[in-house]
Amino acid sequence: MGSHAKAWLVEDESAREMLDRVLTERPFLLLPPLHRVPLRVGNVVELAGPSSSSKTHILIQAAITCILPKLWKGVSYGGLGHSAMFIDLDCRFDVLRFSELLNHRIMEAANGSSSKVGCHQKDSEAQFARMKPYNEELFALCMKRFLYIRCYDSSEFLATLKTLHYRLQKEREVHGVNVHLLLIDSIGAFHWVDRGSSSFPLEYDNRKSWHLQNVSEAVVQEIRRLLLVHPMLVMATKAVVLGNKYSTNELTWNYRKWSAVDNPYSRNITSDQQLPYREYMPAAWQSFVTHRILVRATDDDLVNGEHQNNSIYLLEWLLPPLNSLDKFTVRDTGVFILS
Repeated sequence: MGSHAKAWLVEDESAREMLDRVLTERPFLLLPPLHRVPLRVGNVVELAGPSSSSKTHILIQAAITCILPKLWKGVSYGGLGHSAMFIDLDCRFDVLRFSELLNHRIMEAANGSSSKVGCHQKDSEAQFARMKPYNEELFALCMKRFLYIRCYDSSEFLATLKTLHYRLQKEREVHGVNVHLLLIDSIGAFHWVDRGSSSFPLEYDNRKSWHLQNVSEAVVQEIRRLLLVHPMLVMATKAVVLGNKYSTNELTWNYRKWSAVDNPYSRNITSDQQLPYREYMPAAWQSFVTHRILVRATDDDLVNGEHQNNSIYLLEWLLPPLNSLDKFTVRDTGVFILS
């Protein structure tokens, strides 16, 4: 046990170097529809919405933006040039689909805008044939920066978080870049299963059984500890069922235990905030979230223009609250805001 504690405290950099890096870190310049609010390492963004509302697709596009280089061999890709960690709790991640979306982003940047590709289809196909080895080299580089873990229950999720420090450290040593984006899809995947069990033993600690609130507290503690050593932007999806407006006054959990004193990045939900869904995540997680976004599908489809036959989605910032709704559509080459 002592050796593990000492390994956690191995010095990667001095305190001055860490403060200089964190305090001078520029905000993440994420693509739409996450462009309204500047996001920084240490922020925890919750992307809530019903099923089939493009939550996972937004996570994937954020990951692609993170792993793509800003500039590579004279071509601007607009990426961050860092690694991204994707923790799949929903167990439905399609790596083939991810690779297709990454290839589309690479080809779009290499060949110019998507409209240009559509106007000069034959020329672009010939150009792509000449650039195929070039694209494959960049594709392989980006895929090495995409780290993926699948968990099947809360015990595996907690075990993953407890050992993630060592994997991130190893990846940094091997690839020479830090992980700047931690993606969790979806944070409430095991909530109802855990709630149905009065208690369950953790595989690595059979001396005590953990209840639902304890699990949520442990998850938050492990992520917070991880952010102290590896500053990252955290983004997590959460499935909800839309309905009537629910006041946060209905929540009976004790928020004071998870105040901003514990997490300087947190912004507790105000007592009079109205949510368009019934909140089910424990207080530990809710108070840990610094930014909350609601996405949902509409009944409309575009019938003309370059985005025709694509579904339209709505995005609303709940925390911080913004008095605006963004309409957007999803394509293989990215997420596009509609005017």
